[in-house]
Amino acid sequence: MKRPLRALAAAGLLAAGTLVAVALGGTASADTQICEQYGSTTIGGKYVVQNNRWGTSAQQCINVTSTGFSITRADGSTPTNGAPVAYPSIFVGCHYTNCSPGTNLPVQVKNISSAPSSISYNYVSGAIFNASYDIWLDPSPKRDGVNQMEIMIWLNRQGSIQPIGSPVGTASIAGRTWEVWRGSNGSNNVISYLSPSAIPSFSFDAMAFINDTRNRGAITNDWYLTSIQAGFEPWQGGVGLAVNSFSQSVNTGSNPPPTSAPPTTSAPTTPPPSGGASCTVTYKAANVWNNGFTADVTVKNTGSGTINGWTLNYNLPSGQTVTNAWNATVSQSGSAVTARNAGYNGTLAPGASTSFGYQATLNGSYSAPSSFTLNGSTCARG
Repeated sequence: MKRPLRALAAAGLLAAGTLVAVALGGTASADTQICEQYGSTTIGGKYVVQNNRWGTSAQQCINVTSTGFSITRADGSTPTNGAPVAYPSIFVGCHYTNCSPGTNLPVQVKNISSAPSSISYNYVSGAIFNASYDIWLDPSPKRDGVNQMEIMIWLNRQGSIQPIGSPVGTASIAGRTWEVWRGSNGSNNVISYLSPSAIPSFSFDAMAFINDTRNRGAITNDWYLTSIQAGFEPWQGGVGLAVNSFSQSVNTGSNPPPTSAPPTTSAPTTPPPSGGASCTVTYKAANVWNNGFTADVTVKNTGSGTINGWTLNYNLPSGQTVTNAWNATVSQSGSAVTARNAGYNGTLAPGASTSFGYQATLNGSYSAPSSFTLNGSTCARG
């Protein structure tokens, strides 16, 4: 649980040892120390960095740089079977009325085409913490108070701590396998994606996690994305933990609607090697119900050259119609489906893979496509 940001009345109210008291919403032009319990500042003309020591009155200080922050003081601790003591973080969007400069959030999920993300962390030993990338959503365009849905991406976990709730399975997202937990902290629902090992840096599309959460029935496309935050939840210690850099954009604009023209394919960017296919496609139904389903499709480059831009073609069985898609532009004419890369996942080095998905209506029993071609070359089935 993250508590609201609020400025203390004056620097004189801070605990002894405060380095600098920074007013809520200030601007950091050089390294800035924040020891105020709920102090914050802005960097890069786009992001808010917050101390947010909500779980205890013991002092925590962070050093804010032009690209991130580090924890320089972390007094006090809390038992690992309870909540953490703080959530120092950097964010875009709106958090308890504190909105980042020029943000376009809140925005409805259905109007987001992509949300490219990038984070680089510094980890330390001897502390108990998680490194979390938080995505907040609500049925209303909320700029204050608690949102109803929190997505937590746990990129590192140290110590005997665990996500809220209980494990409900695994998910393959952004080229990695995650353990999925689901529960509630009493104020909001939480779905957590736990990495089995520490990830020091990560570039991905936040929409991949939002779409997976939607496919689990936790939100709908009409919900609003209100903020995206990255930082640490410490239970004990934490001096030296740092967000070295953080980049987050939210691009709006829907995918183009299906066309009535026959699908076209581009010429192969790289020729298939002799004696076999240059690609592997793994196709699976994530969820199937009586009149619809969602599908996850993974495309892997098994050739010896880099693919710069891809088009995947296949035929859906009778009675299946794509209604919306993510991480690719998907169109359908009759049974023929054409999926083209998004702007951020079109380059596949040898051995690299990317995933996209979609929701479709279903009339009759479910079955999967039988064959796929990538840039005109037949793919093996994964």
